[in-house]
Amino acid sequence: MTNSAKQSSPRSVLIVGAGPAGLTAGFDAANAGWNVTVLERDPEYVGGISRTVRHKGYRFDIGGHRFFSKSAEVTRWWKERLPDDFIQVRRMSRIYYRRKFFDYPLKPWNALSNLGLLTSIRCVLSYGYARLFPKRPERSFEDWVSNRFGRRLFAIFFKTYTEKVWGIPTSELSADWAAQRIKGLSLSKAVLNAFKGKADSDGAVIKTLIDTFSYPRLGPGQMWERTASEIGQRGGRVVMGARAVAIRHEGGRVTSIDSRGADGALQSFQADQFILSMPLQETVLAFDPPLPEASRAASKRLRYRDFITVALVVEGENPFPDNWIYIHEPGVKLGRIQNFKNWSEAMIGREGTTCLGLEYFCFEGDGLWTSADEALIELGKRELVDLGLLKSGRVVEGAVVRVEKAYPVYDPGYQANIDVVRAELARFGNLHVVGRNGMHKYNNQDHSMMTAMLAVRNLEGGNFNLWNVNTDAEYHEEESGPGAAPGEDRSGRLTPRRF
Repeated sequence: MTNSAKQSSPRSVLIVGAGPAGLTAGFDAANAGWNVTVLERDPEYVGGISRTVRHKGYRFDIGGHRFFSKSAEVTRWWKERLPDDFIQVRRMSRIYYRRKFFDYPLKPWNALSNLGLLTSIRCVLSYGYARLFPKRPERSFEDWVSNRFGRRLFAIFFKTYTEKVWGIPTSELSADWAAQRIKGLSLSKAVLNAFKGKADSDGAVIKTLIDTFSYPRLGPGQMWERTASEIGQRGGRVVMGARAVAIRHEGGRVTSIDSRGADGALQSFQADQFILSMPLQETVLAFDPPLPEASRAASKRLRYRDFITVALVVEGENPFPDNWIYIHEPGVKLGRIQNFKNWSEAMIGREGTTCLGLEYFCFEGDGLWTSADEALIELGKRELVDLGLLKSGRVVEGAVVRVEKAYPVYDPGYQANIDVVRAELARFGNLHVVGRNGMHKYNNQDHSMMTAMLAVRNLEGGNFNLWNVNTDAEYHEEESGPGAAPGEDRSGRLTPRRF
């Protein structure tokens, strides 16, 4: 083949994972003229954890997914995919504790009346003590939240739910997670918000306090179903039921990826470039020949939390007006409830009903994970009645969805393990990892998308460091910001320390 013929050949990119990151990369690459193939392990749904499941005329999310971003580029990208299908949803979320509803974000007078005068006084005193004598250094989630809300409010409104989500004590969970998920919020700001509005000192919206958001009429899966279709319209393809099992490489470059179909057959896919959003642990362990033992061992130490949604169709009056409710009662396994009729009525298959999504957090292989679907549906029905949120006999239908590796865990030492893996993967010039699981970062949907957008720009000659995409969708081409010490990364989130 002549040089001119080689230059005219379409450039090819293979993408693993059809979640928000993978499909964003696929669309942007196809738009830039790349020959795109996306492999998705699920045989039916695209969207990853942002998919919308269909069941007998009902549609429900795997958790709720607000479409809000500080990035104008991401927002524009969303609106271009679904120009006529976004609705504006009023956010309402509350905490359920001791059979009472507490507004979330916390509102002082609501909390005061529900907790009672004596408990409220103790909370205020605890908050004052935390401001005068904060725990230093802030190593754990417990330290971070207690310093900003006081230990009593931490115990009431953060400890039980967080330990349900992660399955480990809050004293062992890195402060990074709190810094990311509730960044910019403290009790003092929550009080000021009750009187003055929701902007921080820079005039930016604190995302924990957002009270309206955009949402696709048929759920987030509508966005990713449309994106997959548009990839096809641009000459690309999305291969469903294809699980990546081996990453072949030679001379510091990935050469192909083998996938196994639902029928067990192996298929090899070659490409010039590779973008992976599969779990970082699985990426490292899939290399053939194997990567050095140090990186394999580091990847095996990365931990994940798994997730079960029990969707229940409820007959009759809508049981509550919230989009979602956090369940802080320690006596039940239920962690959070979504009410999808309050997200979009178009997702409800029959008038006079609603669909509740009961969320259970677990580890793959534990008792919850291995329970039969029928047992999980009965558990959900029973816990709703025990909590006093629903009367017996109102549930007429149920379905169960299990999600592996839904949440990367920020446990002690996780950053050191990622650093080992990053250094090893950096040797492969045509390999790019993106997204929440691909980078073992608890990213929101928009931040996962931003890593994919920048990965495609790197295919086009850019020099963006994808690891510097942080919770505010900020990114830099350089590793360190102005004034940073050598090796210090100020554009990402805080680095956790052992405790």
